[in-house]
Amino acid sequence: MAKLSAKPVAGSIAGAAVQLATGDITAVALVEGIYSRYEEVDDEVKGYLQINKEKALVAAAESDARRAAGNTLSAYDGVPIAIKDNISVDGETCGCASKLLEGYTATYDATVVQKLKAQGFIPMGRTNMDEFAMGSSTENSAYQQTRNPANTDHVPGGSSGGSAAVVAAGEAIAALGSDTGGSIRQPAGFCGVVGLKPTYGRVSRFGLVAFASSLDQIGPVTHTVEDAAILLDMIAGKDQLDSTSIPDVECNLAASLKGADVKGMKVGLPKEFFEIDVLNDEVKAKVEAVRDQLEAAGAELVEVSLPNLEYAVSVYYVIATAEASSNLSRFDGIRYGARVEKTKDVKDIYYLTREAGFGDEVKRRIILGTYVLSSGYYDAYYLRAQKARTLIRQDFEAAFEQCDVILGPIAPAPAFKLGEISDPLQMYLSDIYTISVNLAGNCAISVPAGETESGLPVGVQFIGDSLQEEKILKAAQFVEQQQAQQGD
Repeated sequence: MAKLSAKPVAGSIAGAAVQLATGDITAVALVEGIYSRYEEVDDEVKGYLQINKEKALVAAAESDARRAAGNTLSAYDGVPIAIKDNISVDGETCGCASKLLEGYTATYDATVVQKLKAQGFIPMGRTNMDEFAMGSSTENSAYQQTRNPANTDHVPGGSSGGSAAVVAAGEAIAALGSDTGGSIRQPAGFCGVVGLKPTYGRVSRFGLVAFASSLDQIGPVTHTVEDAAILLDMIAGKDQLDSTSIPDVECNLAASLKGADVKGMKVGLPKEFFEIDVLNDEVKAKVEAVRDQLEAAGAELVEVSLPNLEYAVSVYYVIATAEASSNLSRFDGIRYGARVEKTKDVKDIYYLTREAGFGDEVKRRIILGTYVLSSGYYDAYYLRAQKARTLIRQDFEAAFEQCDVILGPIAPAPAFKLGEISDPLQMYLSDIYTISVNLAGNCAISVPAGETESGLPVGVQFIGDSLQEEKILKAAQFVEQQQAQQGD
């Protein structure tokens, strides 16, 4: 066991911007510092699938030249950022940690990457993930198992485990991940960093390899709440290439955090969150400690109810697998990716390529999804799940009539050991606190709230109504400040 948590060069996006502006550091030095840390620890963390130092150094030198000429693209020009392996970066691999897409190189930038490049950010490295974002531990990658920097015997969470691990280990200043049922928030909580899942549609999904299109959302993994706000400000907005993206709404979240407090904020506490048998005592105690700190600071605690929460796991694994079955049908060995060559006919290509290319968990979910969409079972499973999804959304709507944000755990327990959970159903239950947010389309954030006695990070979650990121960011920043004071 080793503990590898460390802040990277410059510590944060905001800190890097200040040092770049004052000349205390250069973009080239930032890239070299990140790469040096990668060489030092990634053999143990295994957070990156690929990192391109030479390409990043060229971009960094161009950034330094712009800054010297007074032509910076933004205050963040020259800041490196890691990208999850299911988000397209032109000229880089985009394999979703799957053998089926081995050797595939993206030919365009995802909209979020375009926006970051326009501000001068430097994509640096492809982070490991559960194959096609299907998993809660990053043990389902076809290439390697990422480890938790807080304790390398434990998982980093998933599916954005690589993104959370490289940030926590100091191998990245920040990263992008994707969240379909908690895949940003849960690994952020396990690794002791900040993870933000934006409102569905606030960030374009163009260039994100689809898992479940009505649930997927790209978001930031960062060291600080302020950094999460900075990145969301950069990547949010309407995109003509994504019909589900929300028409332009004002997004100036980083500025809204300055001088913010929680006095008068109504914090909802769903009784169902604390009645779940599998809730770990140490995790519960951390949530209760945050609750008490909020109340002492002038927040108003409100008991709310989410009565249909008990159906969330079942509903999610019907809808998500059904959409996955449809979305992954494009991976057929014909258009792109790997192909089994020795076949009799086209149908044989489909069967053998998918058999060889997809991992066990992906196959499991495709089979489940195909079953619930099949003739005779569609009404019994998929249609009923959609109706139950509406009830879950209505529960949140009723709760937010009484409160500004909802406080709860990220997961029932801290990060578990590698290989500890082999039962798929037990693994699915680890998402019980996060998936309802995706079903409802709301926003949520994970923020560190301390450690267990054994030194494992524990995160708490703030959930907000649609487009209420400002409220959850303010609540998360308060927790962050409380943690900093306790650490002094």
